Amino acid sequence: MLELLFIVAVVLLVKFIFNQGYKNEYFFKDKSIKFIKPHFMVGNSGNLFTRKRTIPEFFIDAYTAYPKEKFVGMFEFRNPMVLVRDPKTIKHLAVKEFDHFVDHRTIIPSEAEPLFGKSLILLKSEAWRDMRATLSPAFTGSKMRLMFELISDYSKRMVDFVSKETQSKGIQTYEMKDFFSRTANDIIATCAFGIQVNSLKDKDNEFFLKGREMTSFLKLSIFIKFILFMAVPKLLQVLRIRLIPESVTGFFKKVITDAIDYREKNHIVRPDMIHLLMEAKKGKLSHQETERFDSEGFATVEESNIGKREPKKNLQEDDIAAQCFIFFFAGFDTVSTALSFLSYELAVNMEVQERLFQEVQETSRELGDKTLNYDTIQKMKYMDMVVSELLRMWPPVPIADRICTKELTYVDGDGLTYKFNKGDVFIMPVYAFHHDPEYFPNPSKFDPERFSEENKHNIDPGTYLPFGIGPRNCIGSRFALMEVKALMYYILLNFKIEPNEKTQIPLKLTKNPTMLSEKGIWVQLTPRSTCLM
Repeated sequence: MLELLFIVAVVLLVKFIFNQGYKNEYFFKDKSIKFIKPHFMVGNSGNLFTRKRTIPEFFIDAYTAYPKEKFVGMFEFRNPMVLVRDPKTIKHLAVKEFDHFVDHRTIIPSEAEPLFGKSLILLKSEAWRDMRATLSPAFTGSKMRLMFELISDYSKRMVDFVSKETQSKGIQTYEMKDFFSRTANDIIATCAFGIQVNSLKDKDNEFFLKGREMTSFLKLSIFIKFILFMAVPKLLQVLRIRLIPESVTGFFKKVITDAIDYREKNHIVRPDMIHLLMEAKKGKLSHQETERFDSEGFATVEESNIGKREPKKNLQEDDIAAQCFIFFFAGFDTVSTALSFLSYELAVNMEVQERLFQEVQETSRELGDKTLNYDTIQKMKYMDMVVSELLRMWPPVPIADRICTKELTYVDGDGLTYKFNKGDVFIMPVYAFHHDPEYFPNPSKFDPERFSEENKHNIDPGTYLPFGIGPRNCIGSRFALMEVKALMYYILLNFKIEPNEKTQIPLKLTKNPTMLSEKGIWVQLTPRSTCLM
């Protein structure tokens, strides 16, 4: 079946490209924009397709091709995209001209993945606006306070697991992407789906295996399907080929609908995402948060007026299932990626880890017998500096995009005029901005001091985009930051993160189409009681 899919993909892709001919060859010439010359069949995607360059390297290559240009043209296969190199221009397009760039580009048609199609990330235009306003109240600081206890409780169980392994087997070395994939899986299980699993102990539980299957983008079959979705989406709809097996989406949908039915019948209230979405379904959830939390973190993105307006959409069970599904899909990989890279940076930058541990230890003493809570962790300034720098150096999502929904002619006042037609795409080079020495001096150095009180005002917000920019930024930034900080708090309170012979130094990224390390991120967790302090 896999071989057949590959042959079909190649044949159809070649046919598609020949049909397209060279009509896009002069796309940017006609607009008087410098562009990276495309290659036959693959456009500029050849080095990604053949896995000769990592995703960050690929976009840095494009970013540095014409260093004096604001716009650089490039081709994803035969599809033209403009990479916007100027942070002020990105802010103008994504914020001021948001009505012209409401949507993300669609790689996966909603007809091919119905559950995806109803999710916030794929919804378009007014449907997206209504869903954003409906969901926004579920991601405010006050709602994060309610959910924080669930994360704290799980973090303690994680520490207990490692402690028992250490006692019975000695100091343990873990591959941290796998370790944190399991912890992120369990946290989302409890916070979004209302169930408890322990994937560190029960490594083959169904919830984790289904989640891993859903996010396994490194599989050749998934890679081939992506190509087909980009080249011939309508044919895939006719053949009813799906990116994610229906057995996986069906499993998660059943978990959610069963949980809703059980809670409604038994009048159960639990401070998690399902409860909040059930409240939205009843029309009881609205954006009433007026206080501003300056301590929630440098990387936190603010909600726009679109998210604060009165919601019009009454959620149905399929809508709830779709949002929980995409919450899992987005959080499973991005949070585990961030935490695994953070564990590496702390292991190889012991002075940073030691300073962060001192803050963790001081916070623990101040809490006494009290449990860590949302407000306390937001007051940890060095923790926020470390996490902010982590998201600069290793942004889990290295680019962002917007698609033009209605015609716009952009004039910068310095001689650049560019007409965006409906359907045109522009790319925001997040990773490239974060590693540009013009914006972040010595960018390859892990330096939390960039985000200190004395220095953070020097950072142009348009160059720091771990959660995107504008009204269509990441709705879950508070949740992601809360999860990363809480887990790292409990790990550092109990263990020292140390490199050993299995740790790849310096770390290198895989050339697969994702933000993963080449050889995994291996570190050992040494109990603090056995460390020579």
